[in-house]
Amino acid sequence: MTADEALLICSTRGSLMKFAHLLALHVATSACLFFIDYSRGDSFGSGTNAFDIEFVPIRNPGNAADATGKPNPAGSVAYNYRMGKFEVSRDMIIKANIAGNLGITLWDMILYDGNGGNRPATGVNWNESARFVNWLNTSQGFMPAYKFMTAPDGTEDTAVENIALWSESDLGFNAANRYRNSRAKYFLPSVDEWYKAAYYDPKSGVYFDYPTGANSLPTSVANGTAQGTVVYARGLVGPADVMLAGGLSPYGTMGQGGNVFEWEETSFDLLNDSPYSIRGLRGGYWDNNRLNLLASNRYGTAASNFGYEMGFRVASVPEPSSLLIGVVTGALALVRKRRETGA
Repeated sequence: MTADEALLICSTRGSLMKFAHLLALHVATSACLFFIDYSRGDSFGSGTNAFDIEFVPIRNPGNAADATGKPNPAGSVAYNYRMGKFEVSRDMIIKANIAGNLGITLWDMILYDGNGGNRPATGVNWNESARFVNWLNTSQGFMPAYKFMTAPDGTEDTAVENIALWSESDLGFNAANRYRNSRAKYFLPSVDEWYKAAYYDPKSGVYFDYPTGANSLPTSVANGTAQGTVVYARGLVGPADVMLAGGLSPYGTMGQGGNVFEWEETSFDLLNDSPYSIRGLRGGYWDNNRLNLLASNRYGTAASNFGYEMGFRVASVPEPSSLLIGVVTGALALVRKRRETGA
């Protein structure tokens, strides 16, 4: 609120009281916006098929892009969003399959001791990952992120079918990204969303080479949470539990380096203009060398491809806080009441 606006308010009838009420409203809403915690877990399913996905807030909108990584530039995001703290686990896929009849298949990881429920969901192609994300949205009453065609009987095609592009006649169409519906709450992270969450340090405003908040080589571990560690170069031991997949990035995500490769939403050519384009894939996996962990490395493969080393994580946009809505509504009601009584 500017000084001129304040003086104008004070010149009206009941100016001092009205100014106090408006100032209180301004302070309350600003405080609520500042203290909203976007790091909570979101719940899905019910009963024995219930599970949570924990998110970390990725703020600092409008951050500068990195001109040293791949692609170049990369990492600039104009809005606040949330990134899944962990990779999607096998348990989440199994429960979503039952609750949503998704038909997503998982790689049998018995040779790598990787079939535990908290191990990352591997063998899931891009299209199946998108199906999972769509169910997260529709089960919560939101628009699906990705457009899949339907068969003549009204049922969806098989889980591995390619998406279609959103068109101008579709609610939520976004010309800048025809893969993602703008009204969806959950989605696969774009190339820039993934890159920022992994390599950008919001405190120093710089990008690091590794998703551990450092330019030095991470320590190779089979599992754990020690800072500066990554699950890589481990031979046939297999991936770690998603909550034991190494140290955190500056924003607080785990396992964006090593453990398993992760799908990007974005096509490898960055255009998102064809359902048949190969998709970005990055981060390396438990048996890779250090080069695959670097910000300067990005790979791509067909959306229908899958493998024992390929998984994904979910990103999201925050909703308005119910606390904020309550404060604003209450404050507006108070101001309205004061006006009606002439106070």
